Amino acid sequence: MFPERVWDDRNRTRVLWLSGVAIFVIAVADWWTPAFVSLGFLYLFPIMLVAGFLPRWTIVLLGIGAAILSEAFSSLDRSFVRLGFQALALTGCGLFVSELVRNRRLSLQTEARLNGLTETSPAAIVTVDERGFVEIANRAANELLAPRGGTLVGEPIAAFFPELHHALRPEEAPQFRATMQCLGHRGDGETFMVEVWFSTYKEGKVNKLAAIITALEDEATSTCLPTDERGRPPLTSRETEVLRLLVQGLANKQIAAGLEISESAVKNTMQQLFFKTTARTRSQLVRVAVEHYRELL
Repeated sequence: MFPERVWDDRNRTRVLWLSGVAIFVIAVADWWTPAFVSLGFLYLFPIMLVAGFLPRWTIVLLGIGAAILSEAFSSLDRSFVRLGFQALALTGCGLFVSELVRNRRLSLQTEARLNGLTETSPAAIVTVDERGFVEIANRAANELLAPRGGTLVGEPIAAFFPELHHALRPEEAPQFRATMQCLGHRGDGETFMVEVWFSTYKEGKVNKLAAIITALEDEATSTCLPTDERGRPPLTSRETEVLRLLVQGLANKQIAAGLEISESAVKNTMQQLFFKTTARTRSQLVRVAVEHYRELL
């Protein structure tokens, strides 16, 4: 943006010299003009320019000095009240611009540090907008998921992690932090297990999500899946009850009410069912339940 270029540190000397010349020209013009014309308000512009480079006490002195020049060349009777208001106005505007520039610089520095940490992180990090599309993805995330287009930015997160897309639902609390294990899907269709730490947050009135993703080792996941005599992963009693109600077409909230447990407990159980059955959707999970766990249901 134009103001940011003006207050770039490389322009410090140039802006200070330009503002000094401007103050001198304004003072001479104010002294030279007829008595009924006052140019004191023009001091505001050079003060706003230098405010991005000078410390606060210098801005205060500059504002007071400009107010004294304006009063000295005024055709009106001398008034300390008018002088005070002029000094207050010029100083206040300068300090206001100074704080804006300082906060913007801090914001840019923080953003640069965060981007550096994100890009060098060995864990995959993504942020998702309110529509469910990836806004930011570091190098590790692109390498882990290998999207067909070469970058995750602009891709729907549901294509890789459907559970993260569900976490953006409007009915969720303004901020929700959780960790889970779920199935991930690479760009080539390969399915693998991941552990996800995610947090939803609001940017203005918009719901967004940030997640850190790590792939679980195949050896570790395989040891977590013992099988029964039929070669299928055994289910716990809660998993069986949740699966039975799911087959009946109940939603998570209805399942939670029927089992007298929290909806988050239902979601965690569903994640375990997805993990054990390798199903990707609720309809696939229902089909697996009917085909392989009919006698339990």
